[in-house]
Amino acid sequence: MLDLTAAAEVDGKKFDGVDLFAALPHVDIDSTKDDLAHLAEGIASRGLLVGSLVAPVWPPTGGGSAMGSEEERSSFLAQVKKACAMGKTLRELGIRKYGVIRIDSATSTSEWAKDPVANTKKIAATFCEAAKIAENYGERLAAEGEICWGGMHGWTHMIELLELVGRPQTVGFQADMAHSLLYTLGYNSPESRLLPENFDWSQQDVLMDALRKLTDALRPWTIDFHVAQNDGTVHGSGSHDKTGRHCPANDPNGKMDIVKVAGLWMRNEDGKPTRAYEHICWDGCMFPNAVMMSPDTWNDVLRTLLAVRDAHGWIENR
Repeated sequence: MLDLTAAAEVDGKKFDGVDLFAALPHVDIDSTKDDLAHLAEGIASRGLLVGSLVAPVWPPTGGGSAMGSEEERSSFLAQVKKACAMGKTLRELGIRKYGVIRIDSATSTSEWAKDPVANTKKIAATFCEAAKIAENYGERLAAEGEICWGGMHGWTHMIELLELVGRPQTVGFQADMAHSLLYTLGYNSPESRLLPENFDWSQQDVLMDALRKLTDALRPWTIDFHVAQNDGTVHGSGSHDKTGRHCPANDPNGKMDIVKVAGLWMRNEDGKPTRAYEHICWDGCMFPNAVMMSPDTWNDVLRTLLAVRDAHGWIENR
């Protein structure tokens, strides 16, 4: 994957770096400093940096529910600590100059729904403890708004949780365009639906109004941003029940004007770039291996990211 990413080139420009998934078979959360030094050497040799890290907070990867038992919440926090330590080590190695640690509630919407008020409070309490850990390592935590995670499955629930945590300098929001599109459709959270059922996707002005409403609410919390595309459907398997179906950058079934929608996240209501994060990235999760291994995929992604970056002031205002 690194070789494909490093090889991609559009108009003489290449990718700056990669985000890391801190769980096997990707990057082992229990990597030693020597392991990470070897990893950093390999990434640097390809002209790349490391940005954000995904903390493996879920039970199958050694974590536990953020609203679970004391033992489960302890496992959640242990994985956050390991990810923060990894992030710090990569900074010390000089390969990581920006980025956050990505987390979620690691619990299903059905479990959360058994007692919404109490469970949201438990998640918030766990996130507060995680914030203390992150601060000790000089890190920030970004909760990804993905509709499969309890207490984060609707945009109104996400805001409620962030406000309850109340640590905006340390705990913020990771916006992913594929996931946030589904916020407007009310999957798993019909009470926060912004678009009507059987929505006519040709009504792009209506879609933009809905997206503007949720981005205006979530943008002040946003500290990490994934450019992405979605075809308006969901993908579900295991713990990721009904979650965003990411599409290739040029997918003909994509519902969003990527550059235009990205601007809702990257610019304030007055149109000025927020500069709230140091890098933007493309989330390629859920792509088939054949798509991931195609050089054309990464050239298309890079072309899209450059268009987004250039359109929204991430160059001129540096």
